[in-house]
Amino acid sequence: MNKIWFSALIILLNTSLSWADDLKIVVVGLFSQQAVIEINKQQRLLKVGQTSPEGVTLISATSSKAVLEIKGKQQEYTLGEHIGGQFTPPPAQPVVSLWPTNGMYLTPGTVNGFSVDFLVDTGASAIAINAATAKRLGLDYKSSTPVGVKTASGITLAYPVKLDVVQVGEIKLYNVQAMVLDGAEPSRALLGMTFLGQLDMQRSGLRMDLKQKF
Repeated sequence: MNKIWFSALIILLNTSLSWADDLKIVVVGLFSQQAVIEINKQQRLLKVGQTSPEGVTLISATSSKAVLEIKGKQQEYTLGEHIGGQFTPPPAQPVVSLWPTNGMYLTPGTVNGFSVDFLVDTGASAIAINAATAKRLGLDYKSSTPVGVKTASGITLAYPVKLDVVQVGEIKLYNVQAMVLDGAEPSRALLGMTFLGQLDMQRSGLRMDLKQKF
């Protein structure tokens, strides 16, 4: 009788441990109602209710935890927690190193998959782009309420927008707040603190290093 009970216990334990063995999952970003999940080294941005191509569904998410459903089973996970087969240490966070050009730090990047040339500007409270760039990116910026912002040429109208994905080098951030200035300026997009403020920034001589925090 004890042998039968023990065998049943082993079967139950093996079932609970193997439900995600074929997936290696890391929770790498948590936000209200959405999360960034790395599944077999492929990052997925999931909103609550969405299911990844691998079959992982985000049930709920806050800034501190997420509930995932995999193969019909739900479980709560925190930032950086590994799910699935063998444990692998989290990958080193990406670093972008920049050197000044005529005293300015310039870098190529992408916004929502479209190429954008940035000027790193720690004095800008948000990413700032001009109207032509916003139209090229397909942003419906005029549906938002404009605000007056102070620029080098005076007060101008700016439209708050949210950018789905902003990437510089290997650094990728999601849902980044930005401003669209209704005019030709800035001629080069400003990489402001809504992006930079989420990074570790360090100087080594003239070199500036940008490092993703998580």
